[in-house]
Amino acid sequence: MLRFFQAAVTKLLPLWIVCCALLAYHFPGHFLFLKNWTAPALAFILFNMGLTLSQESLRRVIRQPKNALLGVAGKWTISLGISIGLAFLFFRDQPDLLAGTILAGAVPSGTSANLYTFMAGGTLALSIMMSAVDTLVGPVLTPLIMKATVGSVVPVAFLPLFLQMVYVVLLPILAGLAIQWKWESRLAPVKKVIPLLSAAALIVVDLAVVSGAQTMLQENLVLLPWLFLCVFLQITLPMVLGYCFGAGFRMPEADRRSVVYEFGICNTALAALLAMEHISPIAAVPAVANMITNTSLGAFIAVLWEPARTRWQRYRSSSSSAAQHQSTQ
Repeated sequence: MLRFFQAAVTKLLPLWIVCCALLAYHFPGHFLFLKNWTAPALAFILFNMGLTLSQESLRRVIRQPKNALLGVAGKWTISLGISIGLAFLFFRDQPDLLAGTILAGAVPSGTSANLYTFMAGGTLALSIMMSAVDTLVGPVLTPLIMKATVGSVVPVAFLPLFLQMVYVVLLPILAGLAIQWKWESRLAPVKKVIPLLSAAALIVVDLAVVSGAQTMLQENLVLLPWLFLCVFLQITLPMVLGYCFGAGFRMPEADRRSVVYEFGICNTALAALLAMEHISPIAAVPAVANMITNTSLGAFIAVLWEPARTRWQRYRSSSSSAAQHQSTQ
């Protein structure tokens, strides 16, 4: 029964995200109590990732950071270039939406990228490493990019962003790793329900974000079709190019999947906050639309990749067994 319920939630996660977004939009008052649960829910997701993070892959990424640095460099050039081009293509005559669209692509990668990397069978350690580097360079690059493209000064305070990375990403992952290291033999039952728990936490984030932004979305309803088309391209084009980018540098398949989410998913919660504080309320709408779209798209792609991940794990297991059998003969 549990296995069936978990499959129904995780396999249909994109559908649940869209349904919950619609529910939160039409009945925001029922979910406003979740507004302060976004960060704890994301931290809980990363804690779950720590429980399953391969220590071997973590050591490999630390010893060989080349792919992490390539992924970050590609994100701040290729993905950013696409965001700037789309912003001017769609909103050349609407300065606030133009600035908001660029800002949504000019912030560090989003925490949900780590979850989708895990779900899709990517290299979780690589995804976390890229998120960490993004967080370090973001406070410098984001203001420079906004000043150069639209002339808006959007300061990004380094310390709050760094502390957010520590509290929401680093500490939960370290806690999960510590528990895995100490009680790994007892974690088998827990690991079975981690995808379900992480999916539930992501739905909490979805409900919190959409209910909190409902008024803003409703006030700009006429713009939403074009806006969602723009952010759909803003997410999917970098994802496709991210996979090609990884293939061009001959990264392993799992690393390419990590780069896909590094390229496609940004910290749009941060972008919405910065837009509200330093540009205008309407400039935050592209970030909110991006957040709704990237959570559903990211989950959809991860679900598509999951069967391939299972087949790959079976292939590796059978290959390993065959090798062991030959060595004993």
